[in-house]
Amino acid sequence: MTPLDGFLEAAVRGATPLAFAALGELVAERSGVINIGLEGAIICGALASFIAAAAFGPATGLLAGGAAGLVVGLIFAFFVLAVRAEQILVGAAVSMLGLGASATLYRLVTANGPAIAHVPTLPALRIPVLADIPVFGHALFFQPATTYLLYLLFPIASFLLYRTVGGIALRAAGESPSAVTAAGHSSLRMQFAALCVCGFLAGVGGATLVVVQAGTFSDGMSAGRGFIAIAVVALGRWKPAGVAIGALLFGAAAALQFLSQSLGWSIPYNVVLAAPYIMTLAALALFRGSHAAPAALGRSLDGSVSPIR
Repeated sequence: MTPLDGFLEAAVRGATPLAFAALGELVAERSGVINIGLEGAIICGALASFIAAAAFGPATGLLAGGAAGLVVGLIFAFFVLAVRAEQILVGAAVSMLGLGASATLYRLVTANGPAIAHVPTLPALRIPVLADIPVFGHALFFQPATTYLLYLLFPIASFLLYRTVGGIALRAAGESPSAVTAAGHSSLRMQFAALCVCGFLAGVGGATLVVVQAGTFSDGMSAGRGFIAIAVVALGRWKPAGVAIGALLFGAAAALQFLSQSLGWSIPYNVVLAAPYIMTLAALALFRGSHAAPAALGRSLDGSVSPIR
């Protein structure tokens, strides 16, 4: 395998957990809710998958991660939709809660049970013929099942958002909730469903970190991916195809560390590690106030506006 092949494969694999979270965030933001609590859902999904995979295997761990992310999403939805608290403040609190609770639960689990260093992971699956395509074939078609699942989820999400009544109503909730209500739909239900999807996909993204990549859990292993996912949605102009490309770009930035090692670059290692976060700041600065964003993004159904707008 050439350094380029290794770099492309690492880029796709590194983009996978981020793409799950970003796709969920896209659905939430299209409904008019910005979920800053994504980081909490990712890390809780990672811990749940670690515990479940140790007992029942990686496939169960993946589902457990999604379920944990869904629970975090429901907590966020309760305070934002039922209590009508500010989205940004609730999201920040949920992220801190997820990071703190996961670290505490991990210590309790490891202290009261047998020591678990690693859990089984999902193997990479090679698709014949397609994997032999020059340059990109090996990177795209020699991946774990979760990556192939994403290949299906993005076109499905695009179809549902733009070609179904429910998807159009959900997007309308992010543009003009009053128009949705006038048309006989419930913006509250649309946003609740969107946040459930967001939490579940973020949890699956966290589970991917464990049962596909690391095979273990550590405090803070989400490493800011929840916030990066929000930047990916902005970079992708709030469209599924754009989000997929944005996640791949951030995956490539994260994979630069492997390419720099294999090619012996003289760039300081810390600079290479910081590349994804530098891209995050650049994306947020570039697309701040973008007209591509849903018009009611960050606005509660009662008309109040999030502090960031």
